[in-house]
Amino acid sequence: MKTLFWILAILAAAVALTMATKYSAGYVLLVYPPWRIELSLSLFMALLLAAFVTGYIVVRLASHTLNLPAYVRAFRQERRRDKARAAMDDALLAFFGGRYAKAEKFAATALKLQESPLANALLAARAAHELKAFDRRDDYLAQAEHVAREQPEPRLMTQAELLLDQRAFAQALRVLKELQATTRKNLAALKLELKAQTQAKNWDQVLMLVAQLEKKEAIDPLQAAQQKIAAHQENLKRRRQDVGGLREYWQKIPGYDKTDSKIALAAAQGFLSFNDCQTAMDILTDSLESQWDSDVARQYGECLGKDVLKQIERAENWLKKHPDDAALLQALGKLCAKRELWGKAQSYLEASLSIEPSAETHMALAQLLEKIGRAEEAGKHYRASMALLQRN
Repeated sequence: MKTLFWILAILAAAVALTMATKYSAGYVLLVYPPWRIELSLSLFMALLLAAFVTGYIVVRLASHTLNLPAYVRAFRQERRRDKARAAMDDALLAFFGGRYAKAEKFAATALKLQESPLANALLAARAAHELKAFDRRDDYLAQAEHVAREQPEPRLMTQAELLLDQRAFAQALRVLKELQATTRKNLAALKLELKAQTQAKNWDQVLMLVAQLEKKEAIDPLQAAQQKIAAHQENLKRRRQDVGGLREYWQKIPGYDKTDSKIALAAAQGFLSFNDCQTAMDILTDSLESQWDSDVARQYGECLGKDVLKQIERAENWLKKHPDDAALLQALGKLCAKRELWGKAQSYLEASLSIEPSAETHMALAQLLEKIGRAEEAGKHYRASMALLQRN
């Protein structure tokens, strides 16, 4: 287009010059001894224009000829780039289509052609990981490190995620530690670390990370609550060998978490293992007063505080609000049996069985009936308990 413009401009100039000299009687005299040439002005201008055009064409041809190798190289590079981009597009489509072998092949091709080397190395690594080809995966990750030493975050995030999927928790945590040392911790890295610490069962770290994510409003409240409950439960279970450690940890739990039924149940069971029934009962009572849970109510029947009658009275007040709770009725039956209130105990246990038959309740009723000399009826409940246990 540019060349055409110049040709038209030259032709227009020629026409203009021709028209300008049409009526001119001037001439041009060229002298170079011993030669002498005399030309009309019109002819001289035409020859000058022709010489200019010829010179321009010769220069352009020479320029194109000299630049031909560069044009060829540029053409080949562009064709190579187009081929690499097509390979990368095919790799992405194959990966998201679940065709991981093809995805790895296309990504490796694009990587060899030096098209987005970091992205293609990571894509090939993910595809190889899905194929369980962990050695090839690690080779691709090594290539990613080589081509992007100053940009380690994508590689480290990918590596940590893949190691977690492989359940190599210790290695994943080492990679995440390296990530923390090389870049500012972001939310994605925090979530990935939370997953790693959870799978590695490092519950103190889990609680710390959940708190950080809650502060940044980067975690679903329900998920955060579930993570904290699980972490506190496991920490409480781990401290069942040391009553001092159990008590110290219980004191550190925030008040709003202590009343959670699952946390309270784990703590109460821990204190019961040390025969500290009063502390266990206090924990269960606070939890039930805050939020009702049948499992906690069932455990309440296993605790004997300093004043069992008061404990029974409290449970009977709960029964007014939860008259059809089989677990609470079972707990009341056990508490009354421990105080040798046989009639009330039998009544509560039978009421519990009428709502929800369970092996535990049948066993408690059988033991009660045996104590009061009703062996035949006790045998029926023993058999019923065994039948339910075998069925489950």
